[in-house]
Amino acid sequence: MIKIDSNTKKTLMDLYTKKGIGLEGNITKLIDTEDDEDFKNYLKDCETKDGDKRKKRLDMTKKIQKQNEELVTLNQKNEKMMEDLQSTLKETEEQRVKIETQNEELIAWREENEKIQQDLQREMINSERARIQAEEAKTNAINDLDILQKRNQTELISTIVRVALYIIVGVGIITTGVYVFTLVMGKDTQVISAAWSNIFGILLTNAFSIVGTIMGIKYATENKQ
Repeated sequence: MIKIDSNTKKTLMDLYTKKGIGLEGNITKLIDTEDDEDFKNYLKDCETKDGDKRKKRLDMTKKIQKQNEELVTLNQKNEKMMEDLQSTLKETEEQRVKIETQNEELIAWREENEKIQQDLQREMINSERARIQAEEAKTNAINDLDILQKRNQTELISTIVRVALYIIVGVGIITTGVYVFTLVMGKDTQVISAAWSNIFGILLTNAFSIVGTIMGIKYATENKQ
């Protein structure tokens, strides 16, 4: 046991009373109070106060440890969140690059499609022009053919009519000449007169028949076209 003189005891108790500073730790258990009730109460108060301080320190330590554990857990969560965030950022960057690549491909495809559409429109315009030109050429060819056919028909009809008229006029002149010759010679004109009338009737009938046939052929040809 440790023995302390009265002056030291008084100094320790005064320090505790005035400033609240007392002995701490197991040393309070090793001091001999020598049946000094005041000093015994002092040591008891010091032990009680020290116990409270120890308890507070222990509680504080536990609290700090708990906080440290929470901080460690929180730090682990934060690290995991950071990893997830980095992974998300990486995926986002990959998606962004992929989207940019797709956008570039879409832009290139759109430009190519627009070019194809422009080429198609030009080809359609050229095709339409060619069709119009072909129709115009066809129309011109049909018109030229129609004109040529009409010209040929007109020339053929004119030739036929002219030959027929030549024949009719020739026969008429010959018949008339024979009839006049018979009159001049004083011969009987009864037979020649009847023959002359019949020939003229036949010639006129044939002339009208030829003209009607030609007009009918021309009309039928025009309707067929």
